[in-house]
Amino acid sequence: MPELPDTQAFLDPDASREYLRSWKESVDRTAARAAAMSERMERLRVTARDGNGLAEVTIDSAGVLVGLELTDRIHRFEPQVVARAVMSALRDARARAADRAHEIAVETMGPDSLSARTVADRMRQALERPGQEPPAGDDEPERRGH
Repeated sequence: MPELPDTQAFLDPDASREYLRSWKESVDRTAARAAAMSERMERLRVTARDGNGLAEVTIDSAGVLVGLELTDRIHRFEPQVVARAVMSALRDARARAADRAHEIAVETMGPDSLSARTVADRMRQALERPGQEPPAGDDEPERRGH
């Protein structure tokens, strides 16, 4: 965008028109990138599995569960183990979605964009809610009927 170095240049009608035209083009480009980012975020879907292969979840860009598949292996485990597997996969999917949202923001808005950083940070906060970590020692599933 051209600079208007002093009041004299600002008062020059041609320089002012050029400055405003350039400023409008810049705003239009930013708006187009923001719209593209929004569209890509809306289409975002992330799938993840738990570490024991019991559950697979798919979430949307808001972290809402849009798909759940359980393997036949769940019949060999206690219900609370299956529930932990689903929650583990959900946490992983949300973390991956936050990472992908950051990538989308940087790809569309640019790496130095304050808008990209703000959107990515807000999505990460929304997707990676604190307090959802599993209790210590829940890595190994408990089988039914030892």
